[in-house]
Amino acid sequence: MLAYQIATKGGAAELVEIPVPDPGPGQIQVRIMACGLNFADLLTQKGTYQDIPDAPFTLGMELSGIVTKTGDSVDNLSVGDRVAVFSGQGGLAEFGVFDAARAIPIPDAMSFDDAAALQIAYGTSHMALDHRARLQPGETLLVTGAAGGVGLTAVEIGKLMGATVIAHARGADKLDVARAAGADHLVDDAEDLRARVLELGGADVVYDAVGGAAFKAAFRACNPEGRLLPIGFASGEVPQIPANHLLVKNLSVLGFYIGGYMKFRPDLVRASFEQLIGWHAAGRLHPHISHRLSLPRVAEGMDLLRTRKSTGKVIIHPAAD
Repeated sequence: MLAYQIATKGGAAELVEIPVPDPGPGQIQVRIMACGLNFADLLTQKGTYQDIPDAPFTLGMELSGIVTKTGDSVDNLSVGDRVAVFSGQGGLAEFGVFDAARAIPIPDAMSFDDAAALQIAYGTSHMALDHRARLQPGETLLVTGAAGGVGLTAVEIGKLMGATVIAHARGADKLDVARAAGADHLVDDAEDLRARVLELGGADVVYDAVGGAAFKAAFRACNPEGRLLPIGFASGEVPQIPANHLLVKNLSVLGFYIGGYMKFRPDLVRASFEQLIGWHAAGRLHPHISHRLSLPRVAEGMDLLRTRKSTGKVIIHPAAD
């Protein structure tokens, strides 16, 4: 089978041919129909992500597909089941073997593309806004990088949770995408973000996927008791937070990493994904997928993320025709 692998520590990712793996106890083999790309995949390739597997490993953190084999002690899934898997690795291949505990059955009406797109980005936004920031109806949510993979889901979920959503992105095309997802107010990257947000009444919760200057401006536009979620650093600059400034407005900065919850509270991640599936089935979530590419074009997909030319999700279709 084909797989997009990093063979050695620090080595480049390449499309290689490897044997199809068999499941061990507690594992399932999946024919992978769709794999969502994430900014974290870029960081993993650079060796700068916080959670990098030992080489060799196959990239691809979230996937959907069809169970083709089950290992011993797997009694909750069967061959032929349609599943979504928050895999952490292994999604960019034609087949993969994963712990059955990481797989969730998906409804027949849900496409494989939506199932792959619904996990990390939507899961991050839902758990960050609900579990960590405790976003309340009527509050104002500021989302930076609002047309990107995670930012767009924060706009959609924030609106679903009853917030007034301010979307910050670069250019009219990306702002139009954020508007379609439910944003109430739009702020172009060329504008003075702090001034515009304060004109709109300030932010109660900041969901920042950009870092750098955007985080600094958002920080200064918070209302008293505002909560800030530093979700990602697409600008390349990790913000340094002046702790003394937190005191003035009684602000809170809340760390969130969904991969960490997979290790110490997987039940919360599973419950979140089940909630997301329910919202999707009810027609309340609509994953935005800007590009769909075959596995041989995965490097092209990564470049779309790197150059910020995609909106929402980039989906790879690994399964051979």
